[in-house]
Amino acid sequence: MSRLGVSALLDTEGFPLFSLLEINRLPPPVKERIYSELVPEELFDDFAIDRQTFAGADGRRKIEFICPAGLGLLRLQVRHQPGDRDFLFFVELADTPYRQMELSFCLVNDPLAPRFDIDVDPFGRDNCFGTLRRNIPEEIRAMEAGLSPNQVRKGLKLFSPFFQRLERFVDALGMDTIVAEPLSYNNAIRYEKYGFDYIAGQQLMRWIDREFRPGGELYRRLDGSTPFRRPGMEQSVRGRSWAIHDGILHRPWDGVKIYKTLGIDAGIDSFPGRTF
Repeated sequence: MSRLGVSALLDTEGFPLFSLLEINRLPPPVKERIYSELVPEELFDDFAIDRQTFAGADGRRKIEFICPAGLGLLRLQVRHQPGDRDFLFFVELADTPYRQMELSFCLVNDPLAPRFDIDVDPFGRDNCFGTLRRNIPEEIRAMEAGLSPNQVRKGLKLFSPFFQRLERFVDALGMDTIVAEPLSYNNAIRYEKYGFDYIAGQQLMRWIDREFRPGGELYRRLDGSTPFRRPGMEQSVRGRSWAIHDGILHRPWDGVKIYKTLGIDAGIDSFPGRTF
């Protein structure tokens, strides 16, 4: 039963579709039309992408759909120019064994904004967003420009319209739950804003908030010993997230898993009075 009042997705013979795996069995033009509904309308309008051919004004295709038959997986990639280093929009979705939709990854980049090379080390080697080797000078530049950890460019403020489309898409497949693993602290807080609850990690999030308050353990560690541990950084989501990225927890950022039940706001707020 639809939670959002969305009509079921149908295959070419009029039968309901219930997963990415089933969509991926369809002919490429059919499944690409279905998946294109996930792309925010603003991207088509602002970057002159044709809704039928997925090409730009130069005639070159700007949207790529990676959705192989036999797998319950979608990677949807949009580039401003085909050879661009960064995606304009990227999302990865996957079926789960429990008839849920996993939002594995989503990013939106402003292609005209300055780039910060936090995703490579000083020698240009990929560093898996700073998890292998960090590029401290670039991270400082990004932080001072108002970006959060893992951001190479500022975004386009399109996650909200994308997420509305994702909820309707999931509902049309007869699923009622979206699951995700936030890449960073600021991602977890932002997901709370969209009504997510915690499968695992809520106790950690509450502990982080408590210990960043005056007198707390993390508050005391904001001692100015690095640019990412300046006093006052506890006051914002972004400041806390950079400190956590810098290792202030004395443990890896992992094990946080979240879920959203369609049509329900869990009302979680692990950082009351937050500012980004």
